[in-house]
Amino acid sequence: MVHTLRRGARAALAAVAGAALLVGCTEEPQKRVMPGPTSTSTAAPQDAVALAERYRAAGGDPDVYGIQVEDGPEGVPRVVIRTRNADQADAIFRRQNTSVTTHLTTKEGASFKKGYFIDVFGPDGGLIHRMDARPESVSD
Repeated sequence: MVHTLRRGARAALAAVAGAALLVGCTEEPQKRVMPGPTSTSTAAPQDAVALAERYRAAGGDPDVYGIQVEDGPEGVPRVVIRTRNADQADAIFRRQNTSVTTHLTTKEGASFKKGYFIDVFGPDGGLIHRMDARPESVSD
């Protein structure tokens, strides 16, 4: 009788484990996120200041005081924005992202054929936003 209970308990545990595996298989795979700094100096390098000045002169967000385009992994550029606006609202980030990347491609000759990574740092140097903007086929 004891032997039968053990076999039953093993069967129940196997069923629970199998169900847990099935649940895990139905979840969406997570997109890769580029690691990077979570804070930076509040003072932007001179070339980042100059690029931000050109961006603002062309009608860009007046809160942006530094823009850098760096080499990222696998040849994918990393855009770093420094802003005086500490607001973390998604709508502000999306406007800033579109505005800066449009300026970079149309006025500065940047190419984002492979997509890009973007980091936005606030007035205290803390990370406000980080996004992987590579096409799905590149990031999978």
